[in-house]
Order: sequence, then structure tokens, then C-alpha cells
Amino acid sequence: MPFLRFIPETTNVDFVGWRYYAFAMDGLLMLVALISIVLQGFNLGIDFTGGVLMEVKAAQVIDIAKMRTDIDTLGFKEVHIQYFGGGECDAPANSCVLIRVQPNASQVGETVANTIKTKLGTSYTFRRNEVVGPQVSHELFNDGVLATVLAIIFISIYVAFRFEWQYGIGALIATGHDVFVTAGLFSVLHMDFTLNSVAALLLLAGYSINDTVVVFDRIRENRRKFKRMPLAELINLSTNQIATRTTLVSAATALTMIPLLLYGGPELFGFSAAILFGILVGTFSSTYVAAALLLYLPAPAGSVESNPAESNA
Repeated sequence: MPFLRFIPETTNVDFVGWRYYAFAMDGLLMLVALISIVLQGFNLGIDFTGGVLMEVKAAQVIDIAKMRTDIDTLGFKEVHIQYFGGGECDAPANSCVLIRVQPNASQVGETVANTIKTKLGTSYTFRRNEVVGPQVSHELFNDGVLATVLAIIFISIYVAFRFEWQYGIGALIATGHDVFVTAGLFSVLHMDFTLNSVAALLLLAGYSINDTVVVFDRIRENRRKFKRMPLAELINLSTNQIATRTTLVSAATALTMIPLLLYGGPELFGFSAAILFGILVGTFSSTYVAAALLLYLPAPAGSVESNPAESNA
């Protein structure tokens, strides 16, 4: 039965020939991410800085400027207030806010929450109240970074054992690149970096390696069929064969994240934005970078070695 095709069933793109442009683009993304992280770091959320997070609702539209003025009189070190929507907060619009307060060293979390409640009065409903200590938040940040790094390393080790060590190195570079560039997005846009962000990076590592493994598996399969084909041609053939699958799966996954980005509220905005950006970067690196890196490593067993300089389009 015929059906609508957005992409031709067979493609003939010279992925290997375009690899230098892909490397240049990836290098630029890495450079921007590195500079931003070094110069301005991350906008750490309440999970990693310690403090008080309160979710407040009113029966009418909340005047954030007035609320901030009232809370500023309490002398906290840092105060952030922002609207959020969804559910009961859509009626009326702008009737819910998130208050994030970083107290001074001498102030206790529970006391801070009670002080804010007293200052704002009974016209507000306090729907959620979280207190995170600075020691706990510091440990959470370190553990989150460690978990992400270990995930990438062990995924690459698995690929090396499942395929060959050359593929493991390609997986390590490609997956590490995807996670690092996406982490840089939080720094460049100064989005809150929270536990949800760490979860997004871990999820992205798994998604990225899935795309990469699909490419590697097709390369291995074609090596058995075309034993004398040069590696560059083999990579082009394999990548073209799975191009339709990779593009459509990535597009379908991205479409499921768009509603979450638009209607998930501020708590999930960073998570969904990171996944969407990571899907784009991961699809690009799996298609253009991961396999092309095999050209610069000793040829896998059963492959005909190919001089990268001769493979340029």
C-alpha cells in the first residue's frame, strides 16, 4: 500500500566527503560551549545552590514587581521570581509564581519560608515549599557530574566490547561531544541547571549512543557483505541506508518533546529544551561524525584501509 514519503527511500549523500564541514561545525559548538562554561559557568538551580523554593498562587494576577519589592525588604542574598502556567494557573493567567530565595548563611530554610509567608499575607496560597541545604546541594552537583561522566565512559566500553575498540572510541567522542555541547546550552542561555538538567543529559547520552550504534551496526553488517570495499565507501553506503530511519525517528521524538517544552512549565522547560537540542546535535554527530572518525583510527578487522585525504569530496 503506498504511503507518503518525506524522505526518499534511498539516498546518496557523500557523508564522508562532507566530514570536514561537520568537524568544523562541531568544533565551533564545542568552542562556544567551553568558553561560556569557563567564563560564566552554570546558572545553578536551587538543587545545587541551597535555599528555598516556593510555589505561590493567587486568585488574581500577581504583580511580580510589587512582590519582589516586598521580599527584597527581608534582606535575602538572592531572590528570583517568575510566572509559570498550566492547570489551575491558567485561570486567570499569571496567577502563579515560583519564588526562589538564596538566604544568607545565618538564615535557616524553614524560617525563611515562614518569613516570606508572613510578609506576603493570607491572600496567597502556598502550594509547594522546598528547602535544600548548601552541603547537600554541593554533593548533588558533584554526584550529578560524576554520574554523567561515568555513563558516557561505560557506554563507550560496552560499545568497544560489543563491536571493536575503534567503535568504542568513536562512541566516546560522539556521545561526550553531544552531552558537553548540550550542557553548554545551559551556560550560553543562562538557563537554570537543576537535577532535571542532569536527568536530561543522562537521557541524551542514551539516545545519542542509540543512534550511533545503529550506524555502527549497519557498517559491521556491510563489512561482511562487501569485504573488499574501501572503508570510506562502506561508511557512505551504511549511513545512507539508515538515513531515513534516523531522520524520521529523531523527528518523531522531537515532536513529542515540543508540547512538553510549550506547556510543561518552568520546571520542565530546561529538561525539554535540552532534549530537543540534544536530538538535533546527536543526530548530526551520529550521522556525520561518529562513523567518519573510524577513518582516522586503525581499520577495523575485515575492512580495506582508506586514506582519508583521498576520500574528500
